[in-house]
Amino acid sequence: MPDFLTPFSENDSAVAAALDDACAVLRRGGLVAYPSETVWGLAALPGHPAAVERLYAVKGRAAHRPVQVSCQDACAALELAQPGAALLALSALWPGPLTLVTPALPGTPLTLAPGGLVGLRVPSHPLALALLRRCGGRLLTTSCNPSGQLPALTAAQARDMALADFVLPDGQENGAGEGPVGGLASTVVGLPGGAVLRSGPLDGAVAALLAGVHG
Repeated sequence: MPDFLTPFSENDSAVAAALDDACAVLRRGGLVAYPSETVWGLAALPGHPAAVERLYAVKGRAAHRPVQVSCQDACAALELAQPGAALLALSALWPGPLTLVTPALPGTPLTLAPGGLVGLRVPSHPLALALLRRCGGRLLTTSCNPSGQLPALTAAQARDMALADFVLPDGQENGAGEGPVGGLASTVVGLPGGAVLRSGPLDGAVAALLAGVHG
């Protein structure tokens, strides 16, 4: 298996083939497990209703508890959200382990923003970003684990959970790459108020930026 992380190139034939396979699975309504800088994620195409329904089913997640929208960059994320000073300030931390739960723009599909709120994330892992770029810029995502269980931290763990139709190889099983994912889920912040809904790697950076907004 090639080294998918160091150096990383989407033009590498093996990397490109794996990404193409993952996108094909997503377009057929399947689910894909992929590495991020926090934990392994599980993705579905937001425009495929059966895939979205299946994502919730295999996760064991109640329909009223939204999953996040992972985006290829901050621009793709901000296009879904009502503008605000706190949102703009915190978007400077993307890409990175930060999820912002914020009011969605009117007309945002319910699959992305049930209840009018959207959870936005821009991962920094190169394979996660490559997958997003290949598959339209946005995916509905959640951590790769059944609700109530610990998330997968390796490709082997993601396969053992048997939630995904395709597990994107990350080059780790031959000892290549930059090491395992971080293992700590993203900081989650509710906007516009700025409450930390889940503590994570960027709590301090979030507090500093919000102090500048509200101070």
